[in-house]
Amino acid sequence: TALSADLSNQLGAQAPLGFFDPLGCVADGDQENFDRLRWVELKHGRISMLAVVGYLTTYAGVRFPGAEDIPSGFAALDAIPGMVWAQMIATWTMM
Repeated sequence: TALSADLSNQLGAQAPLGFFDPLGCVADGDQENFDRLRWVELKHGRISMLAVVGYLTTYAGVRFPGAEDIPSGFAALDAIPGMVWAQMIATWTMM
């Protein structure tokens, strides 16, 4: 059995909520699971920030060579050449 850790002293636990875990993901007090969930949250936050920067860069008009005629936003989905779709699907499959 794992020892129950006191998570109320963790970074981010502050007044008025204290340690806030509304879904009960770490209700058992497992420090290892808590550390993993914290790492996953940071990773997803960083990926989301990169996605926003990519969207804003494309919206500002910055394009890769050969893709200058592709519009920004969701309008780009109709203008993407077939070979680009094939490359994306191949990349997703390899992941």
